[in-house]
Amino acid sequence: MSQFTLITGGSRSGKSSFAELLAAHTALPDRPVIYIATAQIWDEEMAYRVKKHQQQRPATWQLIEEPVNIRDTLLQLKDMDGVILLDCVTLWLTNLLLAEQADSSKTAGPITPLNDYPIAEQVEPKILNIVQEVALLTKEIKPEVIFVTNEVGQGIVPENPLSRAYRDLAGRSNQILAQSAAKVYWVLAGLPMEIKHSGETLLSSLRKE
Repeated sequence: MSQFTLITGGSRSGKSSFAELLAAHTALPDRPVIYIATAQIWDEEMAYRVKKHQQQRPATWQLIEEPVNIRDTLLQLKDMDGVILLDCVTLWLTNLLLAEQADSSKTAGPITPLNDYPIAEQVEPKILNIVQEVALLTKEIKPEVIFVTNEVGQGIVPENPLSRAYRDLAGRSNQILAQSAAKVYWVLAGLPMEIKHSGETLLSSLRKE
């Protein structure tokens, strides 16, 4: 059975750097690391970001670029004796949401700001089911699994319905993943803190009262 670790935090908090250090440490001395990249390159700026990430990772790590089908990718790696690092969950959710929006637009016609949110509300349960399946799978496969995610709901409330729906989807998905994870780290200003044990202890004490 795998140990699943979730790493979360804000933008540029040091999440990816910490995840890569943790993966490298866990993989020593001879266990391979497979890096699952969920980003899709749509412009030059994104291409530059991806290139920088690639340069900071060890050349010996295997790269799998998979923006959507994470469940099947994990199943393909289920017997590997090594470490899987996925970066990041919120880009994966973006890809799922936009794919569902595109499918809905084919059957429902053009999407306008007035009906964005009902469509997003309809697809959220489907995406959360996918997240739940992946969360359970991370504990059943052989390799150790590390996911990097983002806390996107800590800033300004988005101005459009689809962005607000995405914010809610990300928050609910993070809760699902955190429940399945053996360890959850919060990274703030480059400093990681393990938060699951203390959080569960507090919740348990409150529920007993």
